[in-house]
Amino acid sequence: MFRAAATMFSVTPTASLCRGVLFSIRHYCKRTPTKLRVSQAFSGTELGANVKVQGWVRSIRSQKSNLFLHLNDGSSLQSLQVVASPELNDPSLTFGSAVEVTGVLKKSPHRNQPVELEADQIHVVGECNPVDFPFKTKERHSLEYIRQFPHLRCRTNAFSSLLRVRSEATTAIHSYFKENGFVQIHTPVITSNDCEGAGELFQVEPSSAEVEEGENFFSVPAYLTVSGQLHLEVMSGAFSRVYTFGPTFRAENSQSRRHLAEFHMVEAEVSFTESLEDLTKVMEDMFRSATEHVLAHCAEDVDLFHKHVTPGHRNAVDFMLKERFPVITYSEAIDILNRSSQKFAFPTHWGCDLQTEHEKYLVKHCGNIPVFVTDYPYDLKPFYARDNKDHPRHSAAAVDLLVPGVGELCGGSLREERLDLLRARLEEVGLEDTYSWYLDLRRFGSVPHGGFGLGFERYLQCILGVDSIKDVIPFPRFSHSCPL
Repeated sequence: MFRAAATMFSVTPTASLCRGVLFSIRHYCKRTPTKLRVSQAFSGTELGANVKVQGWVRSIRSQKSNLFLHLNDGSSLQSLQVVASPELNDPSLTFGSAVEVTGVLKKSPHRNQPVELEADQIHVVGECNPVDFPFKTKERHSLEYIRQFPHLRCRTNAFSSLLRVRSEATTAIHSYFKENGFVQIHTPVITSNDCEGAGELFQVEPSSAEVEEGENFFSVPAYLTVSGQLHLEVMSGAFSRVYTFGPTFRAENSQSRRHLAEFHMVEAEVSFTESLEDLTKVMEDMFRSATEHVLAHCAEDVDLFHKHVTPGHRNAVDFMLKERFPVITYSEAIDILNRSSQKFAFPTHWGCDLQTEHEKYLVKHCGNIPVFVTDYPYDLKPFYARDNKDHPRHSAAAVDLLVPGVGELCGGSLREERLDLLRARLEEVGLEDTYSWYLDLRRFGSVPHGGFGLGFERYLQCILGVDSIKDVIPFPRFSHSCPL
């Protein structure tokens, strides 16, 4: 810039040279187009400005006097209309192609869209053959159909909306914990414990032959985590409120609509509590806070599901947020099931594990709103659940949150902080040596505490009304399926 200015000032001006100089200044100082996301374009703050928008063509229509494109970059459900001269049309400009458009952002004369981009240049960045592309313009594809293309389904309106909702829900959950004094802990993905005790573990081994046969890379068998709870309990000895949010793994040989081999869990631990009510309050408040945030910040995306994928589900969500969540005991739940005229595939007697059909019935019985079930039989719960010795029947201070359409969403308990009872329980199940470190937590500054875990994908199913858990996660992993 300085060299150009010096050169211009060193030339003796003439009329023709001045014209050339002025042209050079205007050309050289021409403002670079402002790069906008589609969502920013709709704000209207750049009306009249020269802008650049990059994205993918969602529809294309050519008329005698104008070329119309709808452009989307994933930042918004709504696409930006581009109006251009037919001269800018090109054979490579097709549905699904990636483009870069520059032009002037103007107020749209059409009622359904606030702005449009009047293009002066369209550059095709990536071509797309619309014949081979599995998704077609103006065609509504089912979630089952787009599930066949895990590498491409993010290009559809439904799945891009799901991913924006998922992102916003993640933000909302982190915000809830931050605002309520919880410290986030990054619990390990690789662990040597089986927190749930169900044995559904993926063992981690090196693929190379560096470790001699019969030896373990970590000196002990190691697995992909099924829960971060035990690690949170370690941290709850120094922090009164902790949480973690990350992937967990279960080696269940199931291809049902409810199960995944890899999913995400939100887990929290609260110290200095001897009441299940303290835990149920956190569960309910988090559910409400996150859901209200998503409904407020992802209204268009949520509406897409509630109008076109799961019609009428919005009323169910609003009703859930309106009512307080009732609390019943496991014993009361069994009584409700036994009095029911409905025939269940699984038996309903005190001591049985509640199945999905039971959970859904209980939710319906309580008015189709989330319901807490407390005080489960002691033998149904893991070793760390607190023993309710004062109850008529041997139960544990455990709680599940059941929600419409899904069944169990959260599971939690008070933890057994009494050293003698915990040691006896571990001896009973043959785990005293394995969990000697866990006993240390009770020996050095132990306090009454409790916690819970929430299945994040099940939460999304609940608020969107989606039937299959495979449709609320970017890349579903389940038995016999790991395509990418």
